[in-house]
Amino acid sequence: MYYIGYDLGSSSVKVSIVDANTGTNVVTLNEPTNEMEIVAPQQNWAEQDPNMWWNYVCIATKRAIKEANIEASKIEAIGISYQMHGLVVVDAAGEPLRNSIIWCDSRAVQIGNDAFDALGENQCMEKLLNSPGNFTASKLKWVRDNEPEIYSKIDKYMLPGDFIAMKLTGKINTTKNGLSEGMLWDYKADTVANWLLEHYDIDTDLTPDIVENFTAQGNVNETGAKATALPLGIPVTYRAGDQPNNALSLNVFNHGEVAATGGTSGVVYAVTNVLKSKESSRINHFAHVNYTKQNATLGKLLCINGAGIQYRWLKDNLASNSYEAMNQKAEVVPVGAEGVCVIPFGNGAERMFNNKVVGTHISNLNLNTHSEGHLCRAALEGIAFSFVYGMDILKADNAEINVIRAGNDNLFRSEIFSNTVATLIGHEIEIYNTTGAIGAARAAGLTDGDFKKFGDNITANDHVMTYKPLGNKAPYLKAYENWKAALGTILNT
Repeated sequence: MYYIGYDLGSSSVKVSIVDANTGTNVVTLNEPTNEMEIVAPQQNWAEQDPNMWWNYVCIATKRAIKEANIEASKIEAIGISYQMHGLVVVDAAGEPLRNSIIWCDSRAVQIGNDAFDALGENQCMEKLLNSPGNFTASKLKWVRDNEPEIYSKIDKYMLPGDFIAMKLTGKINTTKNGLSEGMLWDYKADTVANWLLEHYDIDTDLTPDIVENFTAQGNVNETGAKATALPLGIPVTYRAGDQPNNALSLNVFNHGEVAATGGTSGVVYAVTNVLKSKESSRINHFAHVNYTKQNATLGKLLCINGAGIQYRWLKDNLASNSYEAMNQKAEVVPVGAEGVCVIPFGNGAERMFNNKVVGTHISNLNLNTHSEGHLCRAALEGIAFSFVYGMDILKADNAEINVIRAGNDNLFRSEIFSNTVATLIGHEIEIYNTTGAIGAARAAGLTDGDFKKFGDNITANDHVMTYKPLGNKAPYLKAYENWKAALGTILNT
């Protein structure tokens, strides 16, 4: 028997089929092979057609079943991961009334800021643990204010994953996790934040019914089965946003466990059981995949916008135009890059600096003694230092870091980067071969609530290696202090 999982990103739909007993990956693929279209009607806007997502879900599902060479009738359950913070609005027939306003669209920033000021910091932080910000609720307010004809036809709003579940099952519902991603969950009252909707003058009846995760949330109907070739009647048993799902994929469920990603941008996602925060914008808080009133686990998410893009820029512009060659040159340079310091924040505004545009800076470069290897080492260390700096912000806001788990890709494949982070934080970094789609597929079988068994299977199937803190921490601390001093000078100018 098998489970199938989807990971709906903004560039493609990824699908995985795993063995239901062992969790072993059978096939993973994505559609389209290039990238899905993002429509930008105005600067800083970003939209996608929800039916485009569904079309690629159907194509990818049929491909996966064929390439796995299995009988579709042996697929037992479905898990869904999806791009967070998006808004989908549908009419009474379940048809989208407009394109989805997706996660990277910033048109609702001022709406959220105004709501934070009007409602007050105490109410927002005690109940939402965030500012309403540029999240789903604020995007829905934008539709109400700017597209009243569309708003008047809305039967339900939903998150992107809710839309895919609806197309599969014909049922419209959502989860506490999803509502929290849209700033629509009141942690204090453990219910929908209707007071925010009322402040926005939005009809509270537009909120879908809430279903629990790891339960049958709806069953594939005839339309869904015909479109995808999935068995009629199998349940959708799991859905979560991509970052909480990435944490699940890495066996991160408990207070003190951290999931990290180090791609173009970086993410540190720390699970905590402390339901309070003083950070309204630098850190975002979401109900974790295993959140219940009795087990109130949150994901504290900190984004580092300028991360791997820094090292990629060097690759594209240095003589050594491969990561392997760059890493080899960096490895012969001592810790601290003999004084060269790279501030890697050249990818737009940085949230952990309250949306200040810091930029990329290279300092202390001596043209007589420093080489390409010094630049490569300083860049890797600078990105690692930015992760540690972000973790310091998290720890100051009730997070605890006991272990970091990350995928075996991008920055975490670099020994310099991973050793630097592990040594400075004083905790291990466990590396796993997995993907969000595989995690979502495995999570479809978590209806028994046995998270320990689930985690043990991840370790058995996916664990690659562990980076341990190095014994001599002194040179790393000195280099980090030099980096913070350089950063402080930039921030204060």
